[in-house]
Amino acid sequence: MTRPNVVVLDYGSGNLRSAVRAVERAGADVTLTADRALAQEADGLVVPGVGAFAACMAGLRAVRRHEVIGRRLAGGRPVLGICVGMQILFERGVEHGVETEGCDEWPGVVERLQAPVVPHMGWNTVEAADGSTLFRGIEQERFYFVHSYGVREWTLETHGRTRPPLVTWAQTGPREHGGDRFVAAVENGPLSATQFHPEKSGDAGAALLRNWVGSL
Repeated sequence: MTRPNVVVLDYGSGNLRSAVRAVERAGADVTLTADRALAQEADGLVVPGVGAFAACMAGLRAVRRHEVIGRRLAGGRPVLGICVGMQILFERGVEHGVETEGCDEWPGVVERLQAPVVPHMGWNTVEAADGSTLFRGIEQERFYFVHSYGVREWTLETHGRTRPPLVTWAQTGPREHGGDRFVAAVENGPLSATQFHPEKSGDAGAALLRNWVGSL
């Protein structure tokens, strides 16, 4: 059986080699590149991201790779965003009072988590969406998060859609102790994303990436 080819998009964000290795172990042939044609034509595209929303968007726009994401999705070609690579898929981000436009694939704002301890760092369970492909067989597992910002409200209208987006949630901790609820993952046709790092999430993260690669 032919292995799918996946591009991990290199646009100046960090944490790229671990993502490459993890997707390779999940069963894909992986290329780390900023090349527009390769990113456009690959079976799957991974958009990683660490650090600040504004910096990631600046890096993406500098090489016009936000256009590649949009064109892939218009053609139904799969994209997976990871961590800040998920956040930039939303309409906008607000950091330290500065608002930055995102890719606007989904409405919503990335904002600072409202929790006693930020950043939210460590292993968490998630509330996996019913019918999820990403979380098939790993609905009760824990995943590794490290972030101070997230999407705290899902605002996309789903009226009339044949299959509405599948939204998976997580919390920074118990609500009675000030925990904040946020979007942990989204599956929306060819576009999927996780707030956590599957490449740092051990066997559970490896299974999630296998699920994604297997769907290509």
